[in-house]
Amino acid sequence: MKKWKIAAAAACVCFLLTVAYAANTGAGGQNDPLVTLSYLNGTFTNQVKNMVDQTVNERKAEMEQSLNSILAGHGGNSASTSAGSVFTVVTLTQGQSLVGDVGCEVMLRVGTAVCGSADSVGLIDTTSGSVLGNGQALVTNHLYMVTISTRRVTATSGTVRVLARGPYSIQ
Repeated sequence: MKKWKIAAAAACVCFLLTVAYAANTGAGGQNDPLVTLSYLNGTFTNQVKNMVDQTVNERKAEMEQSLNSILAGHGGNSASTSAGSVFTVVTLTQGQSLVGDVGCEVMLRVGTAVCGSADSVGLIDTTSGSVLGNGQALVTNHLYMVTISTRRVTATSGTVRVLARGPYSIQ
């Protein structure tokens, strides 16, 4: 009976040493790759969310910086050039011309003006769907598009006001 008590005591000591060792080692490490559902739902998911949020914030900051640099390069309209996504009011005096690059849009608001072109194709009248040739008069409140570089709108009255959007220069 004495041997039995000694064997039981030795087994208890071994069990307690094993439990103490297991409690001191971290779960989910290289030595213990077992991962529980609660770990995945809690700690791991939060870590992934934090990494995604950090990456999104970094990309957002990069995009904002890029947008700000683009806007800084094209933000101000000067007397000689303009580019942008909004219409700008441009005032011309008689004989002055607005020379548009491809994609420039122009709408005559005040006064009279004619199309200037080196050949028969001048501006595209997007309002009526027709082509305005060299020397033809612009119609008030029609939207015209420059599809070939160096097409121009020349003022034929004292003060002409047009709305312009896109790249152009004043000559």
